[in-house]
Amino acid sequence: MRDAKELRVFVGPEQVPVLEEAVLAGGAALSGLREADAIIYYGDDDPETLRQMMHDGVQWVQLPHAGIEPWTGAGLVREAPVFTCAAGMYGEAVAEHALALMLAAARGLATHAMASEWRSAVSHSFAGSTVAIIGAGGIGAALARIMAPFSIQVNVVSDRPVDFPVVRRVPRTEYRSILHDADYLVLAAPATPETAKMISTQELHLMKKDSWLINVARGELVDTGALVDALTKGDIGGAALDVTDPEPLPQGHPLWELPNVLITPHCANTRESYWRGLAERTRNNVRHIVTTGGFVGLEGRVVPSRGY
Repeated sequence: MRDAKELRVFVGPEQVPVLEEAVLAGGAALSGLREADAIIYYGDDDPETLRQMMHDGVQWVQLPHAGIEPWTGAGLVREAPVFTCAAGMYGEAVAEHALALMLAAARGLATHAMASEWRSAVSHSFAGSTVAIIGAGGIGAALARIMAPFSIQVNVVSDRPVDFPVVRRVPRTEYRSILHDADYLVLAAPATPETAKMISTQELHLMKKDSWLINVARGELVDTGALVDALTKGDIGGAALDVTDPEPLPQGHPLWELPNVLITPHCANTRESYWRGLAERTRNNVRHIVTTGGFVGLEGRVVPSRGY
C-alpha cells in the first residue's frame, strides 16, 4: 500500500455524499476508481458490478451490508484484497424489532389489530420466558441486553464465549439441543452453506407446541415449506418473520394467509440506523488504515473461510 497518508478511496458506483464525507473525516482522499487503493462499495447487489470495478491496486473493499452472500457466493471475497462488511453495526435496531415481534406474539397483537369486532385473543406474559438465540453477534448480544428487564432465560448458540449473561451456551453443532425449551426461537445467524435451512421439519418438531419462531436474519435459514406445514398443523405456536425465502414474499403465498404468522418486509434495520452505521464503519476503518498503515484490526473484517 502507498504511504497511509495518501490512502485514496473510491465511493461508488453510486455517489453517496454521506459515505464520501465519512472517508474525508477518516483522513483519506477521494479518488477515481482506477487510482483507488480502496473501494467503499455502494450500488446494486449484483456481484458482477463489483467484479468489474476491481483492479490490482485495490487493497480494501468495504461492503454495504452485514449479509454478504451475493459476493461470497460469486467467489469475490478472498484473503486479498481485504474485505470488510457492516456486520455488528445494526445490532440495536434489529434487536429492537425482534423484541417487538416477540411482544406482539405474546400479546396476540396481530389478531387484535386485524379484528373488526370486540373479541379476545390468546395472550401470554413475555416476562420470564425462555428465549433461544441462534447467533451471538451484534444482534444476539443487543437482544440479550434489552431483554434483561423482562427476566428472560437466555440460551444461545455460539461457538465462542459471549459477553452477556446466558443460562446456557451451546456450539453450533448442538443447536438442536436448545430448541425444546424455548418459548421463542430467534434466528440471528449469518447465511452460509452451513446455516441454510437449519430450521426444517426435524427442528420444528423439536420445538414446543406454543413456541414462536422469530427470524430477523436471513430467510434462507428456514425451510419455508416445512414452516408452512408446521404452522398449519399446529406443531408450533406461530412465526414472526422480517425475512423470508423467497423474498419478497409473493402475493398469494400461504404464509400471508396463516393467522399465526406476523410478517414485516425486511425493515428491522431502519434507514436512519443503516446510514449512521455504515458511515461510522467507513469512517472508523479509514481512520484505522490511515493511522496504522495496515489492515489488522479493521471492524467487520470478513473471514473468507467462514463466509462472513
